[in-house]
Amino acid sequence: MDARAIIATLRRGDEPDAEALGWFARGLADGTVSDAQAGAFAMAVCLRGLSDAGRVALTCAMRDSGAMLRWDLGAPVLDKHSTGGVGDCVSLVLAPALAACGVYVPMISGRGLGHTGGTLDKMEAIPGVVTTLDEARFRAVVADAGCAIVSATADIAPADRRLYAVRDVTGTVESLDLITASILSKKLAAGLDGLVLDVKVGSGAFMKSDAEARALAQALVDTASAAGCPTTALITDMAQPLAWALGNALEVGCAMQVLTGAASGRLAKLSMTLGSALLAQAGLVPDLPAGEAQIAGAISSGAAAERFGRMVAAMGGPVHFVEDWQRFLPEAPVVREVTATTSGHVTAIDGEVLGLTVVALGGGRQVETDVINPSVGLSDLVPLGTWVEKGQPLARVHAARMDQAEAALRAVHSAITLGAVPEIGPLVRDRIAPAQTGGTP
Repeated sequence: MDARAIIATLRRGDEPDAEALGWFARGLADGTVSDAQAGAFAMAVCLRGLSDAGRVALTCAMRDSGAMLRWDLGAPVLDKHSTGGVGDCVSLVLAPALAACGVYVPMISGRGLGHTGGTLDKMEAIPGVVTTLDEARFRAVVADAGCAIVSATADIAPADRRLYAVRDVTGTVESLDLITASILSKKLAAGLDGLVLDVKVGSGAFMKSDAEARALAQALVDTASAAGCPTTALITDMAQPLAWALGNALEVGCAMQVLTGAASGRLAKLSMTLGSALLAQAGLVPDLPAGEAQIAGAISSGAAAERFGRMVAAMGGPVHFVEDWQRFLPEAPVVREVTATTSGHVTAIDGEVLGLTVVALGGGRQVETDVINPSVGLSDLVPLGTWVEKGQPLARVHAARMDQAEAALRAVHSAITLGAVPEIGPLVRDRIAPAQTGGTP
């Protein structure tokens, strides 16, 4: 096998066989494949695409490039994954809520990608939290807290670790095949009994149209099912940020408000909807309404917040984080209000522009070596449909420097359109089940 030959095959529009894709995945893992070759491979897949069989083969090859976890905890091992949006901190709410419902959630997560935030970056906004745990520590946290939100260890899908970083800086994030292989290689290696996928669509998502989102959701569900993991997907609205803030520490604050009963809205609703889909799929509740009620009860009782606090402490964070979370989260030194220049309803919100604004503030990475500032971002975002008078606030910018704040003010103005009352679609646009099932390749 030869990396150049495999890349050339893809460039011609032909598809390497499963053996060749397996060789390339192993080469990503052991360094045989260079960064330049990894970037060329990603671009070739992005431009030419893979067949359904090729997508399954690449996903399983990346899964098999490292270790596979096995669990014996006496209860189902479940997980959720989002394809990426802005203001999407559902994982911080859902993982502990599911744990409080009696299942285990070993959530292997990722970092910010493109204009979207990363769950690991949000967790690391909590002082002391370490998300790079070895397998023994990972297992101990899951067993004790019921959930752990961590990065993949060096042994879990190491091929994806290489390719994920390359995609972020080579303009190949939006490939359906690479997204599928990246997400599922880690999830399948985690030894799950069930998975629910949150496929975002809209201005703040990678997929801008319903057709694109449906294609990705079906690819994910069919690929996971072919690999033996029961999976469903929800296509959810990202025409506006899910939470009322963007930025790592600010989004942790949103999650804490939901977990402690101080806020509800779209973030809480989607957390309950995704949780109910998982519980129903696992046969733990008779129907979706019962699942939503169980997740809601875990939150309202304080049990979910207690699990989150236990997880944070076990991962190096403050022992009493839940009780005094505002004191622990970092705050930016410059806070500026974005005010409306005219009156009108919030007609449209360009979530991608807002996400890139947070990246420019230092809340995301423009190159792999960038160090994230967890305190920066946007807060108090007005939702779609809100009537705003001239001079009233549209959002608040949290910045490290005044010049960055001024640039962010201009960007936020460009991202929020005021005008007539918009048509606001449902939060959950569709549910996707497997088109067919298969055995484990």
